[in-house]
Amino acid sequence: MKVPSRFYAQLDALRIIRQSIKGPVDYVGCHMLPDQTAEPKARRYQCLVSLMLSSQTKDAVTAGAMSSLREALATRNLIFSVDGVCKMTLEEIDECIAKVGFHTKKAHYILQTSRILREKYDGDIPESTEDLQKLPGVGPKMAYLCMQSAWGKVLGIGVDVHVHRLSRMLGWLDCDPVAKQKNTPEATRLCLEKWLPKELWSEINPLLVGFGQTMCPKKSPHCDQCLLAARHLCKNAKLRPQEADLHYINEKSQDPKQIEDIEDLVVKRELEDYSLPAKRVKLEHAT
Repeated sequence: MKVPSRFYAQLDALRIIRQSIKGPVDYVGCHMLPDQTAEPKARRYQCLVSLMLSSQTKDAVTAGAMSSLREALATRNLIFSVDGVCKMTLEEIDECIAKVGFHTKKAHYILQTSRILREKYDGDIPESTEDLQKLPGVGPKMAYLCMQSAWGKVLGIGVDVHVHRLSRMLGWLDCDPVAKQKNTPEATRLCLEKWLPKELWSEINPLLVGFGQTMCPKKSPHCDQCLLAARHLCKNAKLRPQEADLHYINEKSQDPKQIEDIEDLVVKRELEDYSLPAKRVKLEHAT
């Protein structure tokens, strides 16, 4: 299957936008939440738990739930590991993650999964997407992202709501009538993996997630400030700005105000959801 004709132009614009805009995924995404000083089994397990919590939940809320679990375990001198969580009750887990979407069901999944990992995997997590998806509450997106973050293996593309929506919007599924008709994240993943060069598989998820969180939210996209719209690379753009007016991507511009306006709004909204400190990310302007 051929690469869509406008893909590389769109990829270039997306990279420029994301170099300028940092979204919640960049500082409280699931890959940022495991304790990097923990022993490998515990770190991999934390990666899996963060992904299980992330479904239908904002990144900042997921980060808050992970912090609550870590603090609850620490008060009992337990490590955030399979053995530690197995010593928690279902009610204790549910209380820690009460702000995430579908928290009661996820509490059951986390406890069930932890017991399976203790009994069948010696406190570690599976090293294959097939075995990961056999765990309660773990689907394809979580499995592929977990393999990448926990094991350093890129075996597939993690397709969440942002990747699914934006892939359709950018015309990346137009070459596959089946994927367009099914309109599911899994169909999108299978379509993308047919034509997207494998060296881009690990990049495409954070690239589109951050773009969807900041520049292109579903309900209120900033089309008037978007490089994709300016370059006529998005068929859904409502307003098409003049490219020269996009100061935040002008390599000669020193005025970051436009990008700060978007970042401030997203950072404030996301972090206040879980009362996390609104620490700004240093801007990295495209050159």
